[in-house]
Amino acid sequence: MSTYTNTPITREDLSAKRPGAKRNPISRPLRIASVVALLVATAAGLAFSDSFGLVIPKFQVFGDPDGAFATINVGGTTDTSTNPFFQDLGTNGRKCVTCHEPSDAFSITPPHLQQRFYTTDGTDPIFQPVDGANCPTADFSTVEKRREAYSLLLSRGLIRIFISVPTSADYQVMSVNNPYGCNATDVISMYRRPLPTTNLPFLSAVMFDGRESTPATGTTKIIFSNYPSSLMSDLAHQSVDATITHAQGDGTRPSPAEQQEIVNFETRLFTAQLSDSRAGWLNRDGANGGPALLTTQPFFISINSSVHPLVPALEQPGGLVTPGDSQFTPDIFNLYEAWTQQTGEDSDDFAGARRSIARGEDLFNSLPIPITGVAGINDDSTAGGLVAGGIPTLQGTCGTCHDAPDVGNHSFPTPLNIGTGDPSPTSPFVNLGGLDVSYLPQITVCQKDPSTGLPTSNCKTTTDLGQALIDGKFDHVGKIKGPILRGLAGRAPYFHNGSAATLMDAVNFYNTRFALNLTDQQKTDLVAFLKTL
Repeated sequence: MSTYTNTPITREDLSAKRPGAKRNPISRPLRIASVVALLVATAAGLAFSDSFGLVIPKFQVFGDPDGAFATINVGGTTDTSTNPFFQDLGTNGRKCVTCHEPSDAFSITPPHLQQRFYTTDGTDPIFQPVDGANCPTADFSTVEKRREAYSLLLSRGLIRIFISVPTSADYQVMSVNNPYGCNATDVISMYRRPLPTTNLPFLSAVMFDGRESTPATGTTKIIFSNYPSSLMSDLAHQSVDATITHAQGDGTRPSPAEQQEIVNFETRLFTAQLSDSRAGWLNRDGANGGPALLTTQPFFISINSSVHPLVPALEQPGGLVTPGDSQFTPDIFNLYEAWTQQTGEDSDDFAGARRSIARGEDLFNSLPIPITGVAGINDDSTAGGLVAGGIPTLQGTCGTCHDAPDVGNHSFPTPLNIGTGDPSPTSPFVNLGGLDVSYLPQITVCQKDPSTGLPTSNCKTTTDLGQALIDGKFDHVGKIKGPILRGLAGRAPYFHNGSAATLMDAVNFYNTRFALNLTDQQKTDLVAFLKTL
């Protein structure tokens, strides 16, 4: 049976260097660069969605533009011919793996999507009108027409998410200006990146808008007392919903047994960057990069909650070492501290690159961020904020929202709106951090008067209604959860709407949005660090 593993890197290659081995400051970078280049070339040609009869091994390495990432499959070698994650459970040829490719850190990326389009003239199962197209009413008659119809998928890896406005919504959709023709105001079309199906044990909510973890959809909010059973049941529910929606299934599959197989497979995958093209292997010389640490990483819902110490009634029980111990540390990541004092010339064993990564990690942990205008933090508690009356400014760090140790998501289901989908007051074509959102729809909603049911003048315009489209609450417009930060380099672009093409774009968003005044060196260091996660 064939195995999709990248043979240029072996377990011996990943082990520690022989003691006393001489280091050549020129040849070693070239060796690693050539290995990474081969990995990128190898991974670029892989399409697991068409790989029936292969296996997912226990340890798997793929190249990415910044080095290589690895996935550990703690469940052991997985036969794709029998596991339902890799089987056609619907009616249009799609499988779970169609949108969650191992070679894309279990998401999808534009370069590989473009290759799939090129090799099939746009007939690969991922290119389905139902949600792969910008709008299902597009013209698909020729290759060029299909390329235009699937432009958001090809350029930003976006899938169309269409959800009906709840009948109980306390707002009215006044207008939808969708450049692709999906202008309905009762079923709203939005465009989002597929979240990775790896590192799932660290989730505090399933889906960007949390729709698979809320009583509003018959699922369960994940809290300390019901984790991990709630997570497992929510993931099983999601596997059915995804098959019905994306694979256009009839609801009979996956069966309960198949749901369990899918969840078992997904929750035993751990992915992280393993090597960096400038810094070399990320688990050398005292560093703890790579996915191995994730397989034993402690986690519980509300671990290291940044909110609980501020408002003890929220995000209970909190705690760092044990639940309820009242501890919190802003040092979210502790992977590269050993590289802070990395010695040697910049050309010797990537010393300069390693010091940059260590500085970036320190910035992530300690950079002061004046958090303002963030729904879910600064707004009134009745709207989902932290305290009655709201907080004009909360002095925080990256770890305020990304508090799960060495993972980087929020350890409690707390959706926020930081402005990645909201048009800037000065231009409707960029978001609050200055990134292009001209390719997204403009959706205007107005809060209803509770006594008359008529729309008021309290209105919002956004490109994605977020949680509000699930629970019907005007105050939740635009709120989404933050993603897990491991394996970033293998799954660009970033943010839920793909508005950050690169990690530098993401850093620039925060720099503009929160007026951080970062220097070029600080930006470079932050990006260097994020690439190694």
